[in-house]
Amino acid sequence: MSERESEPLRGEQPAGEALARMIRVDHAGEYGAVRIYAGQRAVLGRGAKAALLAHMAEQERQHLEAFSDLLVRRRVRPTVLLPLWNLAGFALGAATAALGERAAMACTVAVEEAIDAHYAAQETALADSEAEVSGLIAHCRTEEREHRDIGLAHGAEQAPGYRLLSAAIKAGCRVAIRLSERI
Repeated sequence: MSERESEPLRGEQPAGEALARMIRVDHAGEYGAVRIYAGQRAVLGRGAKAALLAHMAEQERQHLEAFSDLLVRRRVRPTVLLPLWNLAGFALGAATAALGERAAMACTVAVEEAIDAHYAAQETALADSEAEVSGLIAHCRTEEREHRDIGLAHGAEQAPGYRLLSAAIKAGCRVAIRLSERI
């Protein structure tokens, strides 16, 4: 094999770099999710949805812990945008919760639908390689879909301006994903 054949093609990422981006962005996403639930719980912490929010927040905390561990073990640098995601996540959670329980659930549904698509693409890209990472992504994806279903069952679609709110949150998630992969 020539030196040229072993190099990635122009525009193609080396396998290690692509995997590092996956781990980095997934860590950032789970961090953002933890912060979203913190914001929602700050506003709705004693309301009817308190136990539900606590359950979902705990699962997100476990996801974050798993990706934090993976980040360290695989020597992947986290995104430098974590301070921004700290504020943005909490603000998004608090703002949607301030609009009411249904808006908080609409936020959950929108975020989880965006993340489900993101994780599905990662699972496809990994195929049979990287069983540890792929298994973690599959586990998290299952729980993210559970959160989406919880949101739908608790009135997300009845939130005022649901379609607009959902579209805006999904667009924000896509931007956050792209930025966190690279920065």
